[in-house]
Amino acid sequence: MKLFSAAAALLAAVPFTQAYWKGFNIAAENPDGSCKTQAQWVSAFHKLSSLPGHFTSVRLYASSDCNTLALAVPAAISTGTQLLVGVWTQDDGHFKREKDALESAIKKYGQDWIIAISVGSEDLYRKETSAGALATKIYDVRGMVRAMGVKKDVGHVDTWTAWVDGANTEVIKASDFIGLDAYPYFEGSSIEGASNAFWSAIDRVRNVVNQVSPGKWVWVTETGWPVSGPKYGNGVASIKNAQTFWKQVACAAFKQVHIFWYVHQDYQASPSFGVIDRNGNAIYDQQNC
Repeated sequence: MKLFSAAAALLAAVPFTQAYWKGFNIAAENPDGSCKTQAQWVSAFHKLSSLPGHFTSVRLYASSDCNTLALAVPAAISTGTQLLVGVWTQDDGHFKREKDALESAIKKYGQDWIIAISVGSEDLYRKETSAGALATKIYDVRGMVRAMGVKKDVGHVDTWTAWVDGANTEVIKASDFIGLDAYPYFEGSSIEGASNAFWSAIDRVRNVVNQVSPGKWVWVTETGWPVSGPKYGNGVASIKNAQTFWKQVACAAFKQVHIFWYVHQDYQASPSFGVIDRNGNAIYDQQNC
């Protein structure tokens, strides 16, 4: 009989509709490039929790940049928000500042606000490091937080193409969870084929993970459809298609995987995946599925 981890047992004890994390990616910078203040973090968390799905889970990209954790953690605690923490790995000096910021936040606020910790983001896709070097940094961060009594999962976020690359199996072995970024739009998929492309990416990664490190969970750490921007193959950016992708993918995924939608706000980007406009209004309906 397969033994379940404590985390899996806990999730199994939660009602099915509440068993998975569902949230949004939020950048530490405002759309104009300025860093968020603590009050702006509070405002962003309140905005997400006020959407029909009452989102109280957020993924952050970094720990030290823009004083992310120093400002976002007290904002999260005050609003009942929990955080998937990001730790950048490039370069070594930056990595040390990230670790120091995470250590400082844990010392000051404990660990109840942490969902999990992601070490690196798409480093393998961008070929900025080797699998061995990245695995070492994952072990490094896990060792630091375990020494502080933190039992949260420590993993990595990357594209499905990176995860299925046999050269990267060391990172799968090093990770407690596998964070997957899946964008059918960037694969040139039409909106009609987007749902199949999304679930195909998850299945491919799960198959590899089950061969390398059976039992580890695959999380969706980024997905979404742009409301504006250029055409990628058959992928057309529009509010209508973003709404369709939400209805077809989010509503199903919320019941099957841990998922963090991309992105809270980026209205000056192209393509733009933002779901909140410059006036703080929802661009399309994030209905409660």
